[in-house]
Amino acid sequence: MIKVGKYIFDSDEQAETKIKGLGVDEDNNPNHNHAIVRLGHEVLEEGETDAEGNVIKDTVLSEKYLIDVVWNGIEEHPYGWKSYAVTPSGEPLHNFYGIDYLENKM
Repeated sequence: MIKVGKYIFDSDEQAETKIKGLGVDEDNNPNHNHAIVRLGHEVLEEGETDAEGNVIKDTVLSEKYLIDVVWNGIEEHPYGWKSYAVTPSGEPLHNFYGIDYLENKM
């Protein structure tokens, strides 16, 4: 069984701490079977460029850090993850190929 979770953390450091808490080996490589996609900082305002690619307006990013996870073999959020879970309104911007988010959301 797989489930998909979408999460917003207060910072990238907080997200990394949670991810490492799922389990890493002595070389800091994951030793769990969950798929994690680091989406990065939440975009608050889109930037703009001209026809030559010159920046007219910088993109404004939040401190908030987004990740998506395909959980394998669990049906509930791991301890400490539920409070960071979000449910997007409408169709999410990121999907895992071949996995319907609405049918498999945590």
